Amino acid sequence: MKVIPLFFMAILPLASFKEDQLQHERVKLAYAEKESIVKNYFTKRNLKQEGFNLFIRAFKKEEKLEVWIKEKDKTSYILLTTYDFCTTSGTLGPKRKEGDLQIPEGVYHINHFNPQSNFYLSLGLNYPNASDRILSDKQKPGGDIYLHGNCVTIGCIPITDEKIKELYILAVEAKNNGQEKIPVHIFPSRLDDNGMKSLENEFATRTNLIAFWKNLKVVFDDFERDKTLGQFNVDRAGQYKIK
Repeated sequence: MKVIPLFFMAILPLASFKEDQLQHERVKLAYAEKESIVKNYFTKRNLKQEGFNLFIRAFKKEEKLEVWIKEKDKTSYILLTTYDFCTTSGTLGPKRKEGDLQIPEGVYHINHFNPQSNFYLSLGLNYPNASDRILSDKQKPGGDIYLHGNCVTIGCIPITDEKIKELYILAVEAKNNGQEKIPVHIFPSRLDDNGMKSLENEFATRTNLIAFWKNLKVVFDDFERDKTLGQFNVDRAGQYKIK
């Protein structure tokens, strides 16, 4: 066996994130089966496929997962496609404790790509985030929240194996383009004025919950205004504040 000198090993180019992911059979299969479909989404909307940023937005009541794309050198996002939740768990309202079956609500980002998931492929979220750590159970807030395949959940968002293949490709491409954090916003429902009013009527006695949703509405409205993503801090009370 030929031994490569250490000097030459040091200057060999590192594999890209995409190349690393393609070492996994499920990711390789996803590209083989779904890459042309994903590219067609861009073609239909006259979007450039090179260098895009990805944003994901979920609505629990409607059971919809929206996929938004921002082209390189553009400021606004355009809706690429929408996926249905395959199933759901818990009720409207944020996740606050391990085992409560709740899908979180708030401002997150993808922090884990799992090409060997028990649910085919999965994209992990940074739950608990800064707000959750303040407002949730201090000892056992829960964790391991994913967007994934299959059609079962105890607090995650499953969109079937076929659809997670597409979403996983989009996330790999975005990260490979250099997008370090892929934002994911999760809401109880569409928090336009009608949606907020409906929640206020349905949960009239849950004043803390309504207050939390009114704070989330700030996040929803900020994006709806011009389809750009603002930056948010979390204050000592666990509230989202626009920077």
